[in-house]
Amino acid sequence: MPNPKVSIIIPTYNGAEYLQEALESIKGQTFRDFEVVVSDDDSKDDTLRIVERFKEKCNFPVRIFHHKPDGIGANWNHAMRQARGKYIKFLFQDDILLPACLEEMYTVLENNPKIGLVTSKREFIISKHNDDKTKQWLATYGDLQKHISDAPGDLILTKKLFKRKDFIKTPKNKVGEPSAVMFRKSIIDKLGYFDESLKQILDYEYWNRILKTYDIYILDKSLVKFRLHNAQATAQNANLKINDYQLYPQLLYKDYFWLLNYKYQKEFFFKYNSFGQLLKKIKRRVL
Repeated sequence: MPNPKVSIIIPTYNGAEYLQEALESIKGQTFRDFEVVVSDDDSKDDTLRIVERFKEKCNFPVRIFHHKPDGIGANWNHAMRQARGKYIKFLFQDDILLPACLEEMYTVLENNPKIGLVTSKREFIISKHNDDKTKQWLATYGDLQKHISDAPGDLILTKKLFKRKDFIKTPKNKVGEPSAVMFRKSIIDKLGYFDESLKQILDYEYWNRILKTYDIYILDKSLVKFRLHNAQATAQNANLKINDYQLYPQLLYKDYFWLLNYKYQKEFFFKYNSFGQLLKKIKRRVL
């Protein structure tokens, strides 16, 4: 049996509350040449029972793998290692794919060999108290590309994005959450896997790696629904004060220095380069 064109990979951990809705959105896809890969991080709730029942009723491959817990990035990577498809499509346990999602993203990648990753706009499901904090989040992160271009239509990002003066400004993630993207599996052979040492920025650190080599295509339509709720990983990390955002500038200095705007090159040189730090000290003494 030939490998599927798309692997929908679902990293799970205690996701019973919303998982069924996520799985049902797979059944409604207009594109049908796919497999589902579930990588479970030792869930203690009904997650695996929900997946097993789903598998029994499906006429497409559903493969379930158990993974020893070792952090969010390890689970993402474990799921990717099991994928057999030409393209990888993430779906988190609390998000939803709209019916045309696979078809439209697959078409972009098949017809554009220079595109490494395709993403889309997102709709939002508010499954927590709709307070001022939520409204502020939506105003800031609801449209990740509005500061890049306000022109209607699809958008192609190239590595010129790194040269923009607002590249490091919020929102730092210019692409989207993993549930919103599809990318070529062959990318893994060139760029490796997600950085498991990171907890908060591992997704857009990986998108940056892709953008350094490939173009990224952004569809000007919503093809996924992203859920906001108090139990999601970002909210839990914030409560636990897990925050690796401060590492981001140093990662950019290390891996993207010559692609950055001169303003950031100068700032990072004096901040992170030992020779630059020495020059800064000498300048202070002279003044």
